[in-house]
Amino acid sequence: MKKALFTFLFILSLTSYSQQILPESERARVVDEILEERFNTLLPQLMDETGIDMWVVISREYNEDPVLRTMLPATWLNARRRTILVFYRNKEKNTMDKLAVARYNVGKSIVSAWDKEKEPNQWKRLMELIEERNPKNIGLNFSKDHNIADGLDKTDYDEFMSHLPKKYHSRVGTAEQLAVRWIETRTPREMTIYSQLVDITHDIIEEAFSEKVITPGITTTTEVEWWMRQKVTDLGLETWFHPTVDIQRTSEELVGHLYSFSGRPDNMIIQRGDLLHCDFGITYLRLNTDCQELAYVLKPKENKAPDFLVNALKDGNAVQDFLTKNMVEGRTGNQILAQALQEGKDAGLRPAIYTHPLGSYGHSAGTTIGMWDSQGGVMKDDGENYPLNQNTVYAIELNTTVNIPEWKRDIRIMLEEAGFFGEDGFRYVNGRQTELMLIPRPKQQLSN
Repeated sequence: MKKALFTFLFILSLTSYSQQILPESERARVVDEILEERFNTLLPQLMDETGIDMWVVISREYNEDPVLRTMLPATWLNARRRTILVFYRNKEKNTMDKLAVARYNVGKSIVSAWDKEKEPNQWKRLMELIEERNPKNIGLNFSKDHNIADGLDKTDYDEFMSHLPKKYHSRVGTAEQLAVRWIETRTPREMTIYSQLVDITHDIIEEAFSEKVITPGITTTTEVEWWMRQKVTDLGLETWFHPTVDIQRTSEELVGHLYSFSGRPDNMIIQRGDLLHCDFGITYLRLNTDCQELAYVLKPKENKAPDFLVNALKDGNAVQDFLTKNMVEGRTGNQILAQALQEGKDAGLRPAIYTHPLGSYGHSAGTTIGMWDSQGGVMKDDGENYPLNQNTVYAIELNTTVNIPEWKRDIRIMLEEAGFFGEDGFRYVNGRQTELMLIPRPKQQLSN
């Protein structure tokens, strides 16, 4: 009887999520439709803006270039053998060739341009395509500063250059700017989906940080982490990193930073009066979320969080505001970081900012605004020189240290929410946390 009741309650708990989540076949349709739109509308624009008229993407099965992974149709889970894609943009004629040096088409847009019976050598066929088009420049995916734009392995680079006619050698260069723009730029339809994705993420956190999952004095942080992981699996989704849940309370000193994993104890029993924090992200329709939120476990006779924790969260929101108002198109990550930190400190706060691009990957390519251990700036291209562009998404990740006299210690208010920067400036993709979640929910909240 108990098992049947548990099964019924579990299925019931999935209802609100499953209404939002597409079955696999529908997901594939949406992924492919978005990919076609990106190839046909976005890619020509990006090639014009970055000044690259031929982009060659080369990858082998199970050793995929991170960029190529985002270009494969939904039914391709990996590259096949050696996959070579050629994108050629003739701006003057307003034409765009999307070719595969493969025996078959790659999705709907990328057409096979290799008949192995006529030319058995794949590299020679690639060279024929290059010579037929005589590009002014050829972009390859190698980069010192942008790891996602550095997907061309040495073997394929050497093979490419050994077959390429000498007259084209001087035209070969890095495609890092184009690769980063491809990875970071979101279309309007993707942003509609992103709102739904963040909503699902918030829903899972809200359920995890509730009396449905947590019984004070019994439930451990590790159990909540695995509940979140299992919930994602049961919904037919994926996590791109293992969830973490941690505790701050009166009886312990603040140990290290959240990201010093070795200093974060496992299996802590959740008690009344604890401030809980989670770090959690999911993958859906080739997009990723990354979210950190907070909850307070009510003590007996409490129906709200203590004012000192409510005010501490407001300090965290203030740091978010200092950061996002400084997200101005054309500014580098280091410029945004320095200005936001200074304004936060001038307001009496103790901020730390480590905001990263979010999208096709969890830690994606684009403008990096600090790292938790680099608050003086990121000394590489994505933080030093790479500017903030429109139609990009970020994990607004940061913390502020707050002294709590009632607990005789400092705590950190650690927050992370998906934010979009577009034509009208910055906005949160689907809101942000401005109130602490309460465990258990007060009865008046449960009845609404």
